[in-house]
Amino acid sequence: MAKLLSIAQDATRTEISWRDYLEMTKPKVVALMLLTVLVGMCLALPGAVPLQPLLAGLMGIAMMAGSAAALNHLIDRRIDGLMARTYNRPLPKGRVSVSRALSFAVLLGLAGFTLLYWLVNPLTAWLTCASLIGYALIYTAYLKRATPQNIVIGGLAGAMPPLLGWTAVTNDFHGHAWLLVIIIFTWTPPHFWALAIHRQKEYAKVDIPMLPVTHGVEFTKTCILLYTLLLAIACLLPVLVGLSGPVYLLASTILSCLFIYKAWQLKFADRPGLAMAVFRFSIYQLMLLFIALLVDHYLWS
Repeated sequence: MAKLLSIAQDATRTEISWRDYLEMTKPKVVALMLLTVLVGMCLALPGAVPLQPLLAGLMGIAMMAGSAAALNHLIDRRIDGLMARTYNRPLPKGRVSVSRALSFAVLLGLAGFTLLYWLVNPLTAWLTCASLIGYALIYTAYLKRATPQNIVIGGLAGAMPPLLGWTAVTNDFHGHAWLLVIIIFTWTPPHFWALAIHRQKEYAKVDIPMLPVTHGVEFTKTCILLYTLLLAIACLLPVLVGLSGPVYLLASTILSCLFIYKAWQLKFADRPGLAMAVFRFSIYQLMLLFIALLVDHYLWS
């Protein structure tokens, strides 16, 4: 009986450990990112995407993104333990040690890079590596603590996935891919600043100079509203260059108007919980926007 109990406890510990390592890769964030990678792949070619760069590209980029997320957990473990949103993460709670988290992140990143380099192309491997360094080291380790414009400057690393998808199937840069990068780059500040408003006191407590902490909530609300207007313009770029057609135009117009309306409410008719609602809406807005790009590509092109 004691032996059976010991086996059951070991199995429970294994399950928890597996879930902890998965949590460190931020799977929901990576899933949204992979959607934009897939759209970049599909828009790069007029027909079907070849199977090898499709599967190897998605897997390799996902592994390196998971590595960057794990490094983010590792670097932010102290402040994560002080914030209500993140205090229960594996590292602050001690469920995963620093050495194991570092080994996991490095091995996952190396495996993803190797997969991309040999089964996709070196260009995509190095671009993904640059994105990893930009997010995990330049943004998380430096910019996040250095300037209230952290999310604006560091947002470029998080905006790269469509370009990575494009290069994975073409092995070449193209201006159209950069238009998709511009959309995500412009989307990132209003998306994250809405969360920062909701968590303003926690960021202040851990001395992270997010915009609501350094410049106040009202100024941040104004910036969110202005960025949603800029985002609406950025979302029209694929139509203006002929990359997408009327299906995407209709969808992007509706989504942009809804985002602007949400931002206007946040600025002029705020209520408890609205900042978090804007943050959640922005996630669905980006997801639906890229799905519309994909649908339009196969229905209209």
